[in-house]
Amino acid sequence: MNIVLASGSPRRRELLEMIGLEGFKVLPDNSAEEILPGLTPEQTVCSIALQKAKNVSLLCEKDDIIIAADTLVYLYGSPIGKPADEKDAARMLKALSGTRHTVYTGIAVIQGGRRETCAEMTDVYFRTLSDDEIAAYVKTGEPGDKAGAYGAQGRGAVFVSRVEGDFFNVMGLPLCRLTLMLKGFGVNI
Repeated sequence: MNIVLASGSPRRRELLEMIGLEGFKVLPDNSAEEILPGLTPEQTVCSIALQKAKNVSLLCEKDDIIIAADTLVYLYGSPIGKPADEKDAARMLKALSGTRHTVYTGIAVIQGGRRETCAEMTDVYFRTLSDDEIAAYVKTGEPGDKAGAYGAQGRGAVFVSRVEGDFFNVMGLPLCRLTLMLKGFGVNI
């Protein structure tokens, strides 16, 4: 039995290593993510995470434990994905400036026919950002591959005035919730 992380995110890999999970494999799912209409944010991120886990499970042994996650930022009830380009990143950051937004991460853990999903929600408050700050941050390249166009674990940390909930959820993997799920699969960390 192997533990497989169905994500190419270096942050998720680092977080698993940080909590002492060793020897896991990384097999990213590169299929297109589809946001289905009519689902709550929690249902959306769980649905996408489960699809990622199922896709990667086709490449694994039956008894492997697959971990997948999906993170979306919601502002005023609408999802904000990853920016398409620098202009889109600047637009997103301007929209987040001086507001509260919510980060949802869905986790799916599967092994054989067993499938478990859950979602974590964290509110993040941004201070008001100047156009110059946004432009300088976008030029760093950091926003490019991140939901909401910022990394709370990187340079984007200076924009965050308050976090209510699991900080690691904002980084893309709610560790407390995940370790409880893994415990149910016989994996103790």
